[in-house]
Amino acid sequence: MKTALSIAGSDSCGGAGIQADIKTMTLNGVYAMSAVTALTAQNTTGVRAIAEAEPEFLAQQIDAVFEDIFPDAVKIGMVSSAALIRVIADRLRYYKARNIVVDPVMVATSGSALMKTDAVEALCSELLPLAAVVTPNIPEAEVLSGRAVTGSAEMEAAAEQIGREYGCAVLLKGGHSVNDANDLLCADGRTRWFEGKRIDNPNTHGTGCTLSSAIAANLAKGFPLDEAVSRAKEYISGALAAMLDLGHGAGPMHHAFDVNSRFAAEK
Repeated sequence: MKTALSIAGSDSCGGAGIQADIKTMTLNGVYAMSAVTALTAQNTTGVRAIAEAEPEFLAQQIDAVFEDIFPDAVKIGMVSSAALIRVIADRLRYYKARNIVVDPVMVATSGSALMKTDAVEALCSELLPLAAVVTPNIPEAEVLSGRAVTGSAEMEAAAEQIGREYGCAVLLKGGHSVNDANDLLCADGRTRWFEGKRIDNPNTHGTGCTLSSAIAANLAKGFPLDEAVSRAKEYISGALAAMLDLGHGAGPMHHAFDVNSRFAAEK
């Protein structure tokens, strides 16, 4: 079985972060491992508190994984400080990690800020140059590119700029009232649109974590980037569609494991 490592924060309500990553990687057929960057007290309405891991302890977690079960892919999610980002970059360079997927988690779906300004700078200088692909949403792409993104042309310009500046492929996710659910992949000087349809489902907490983890899982299994993105898009769209018939009152992604299991079994 192929393996994947998630380096991210813990989500106490289970729908995003490490918890979503492990579920997603497992259901996409790879063995999931984790290095926790922070504990969060959060739910679908907001983040109440963040307790960061000590940089040395994060390094020990990463070392423990790589020295025993070398990951075929690495997904990096929420990292809220520059010190932690530098530790991650140092250890990934040391082990010559491959298939690195960076999900630049700057703002939670609820609107809560998750990354400090110096952390954004460290992300750009330390992690993006190591990435096989970075997966920003529209607001994150605006930060990374320094330009407004209001439509398809601006998405293409921003993705091309990010890829050019940091030497990585870019999957710029639609949404936020821009291009609905269509995502743009910019890699090796080529662009490809992955069309999707907006699914009327309020259970979207953690969808960014899930998409990036699914991409990492498929890269771990040896699929080329285009195919890994296509399979990840199909996976998350199917999971969201499958949740449409759930009863009211379930928190976002509350039944994700059962729903995604059914979807995986069908596939």
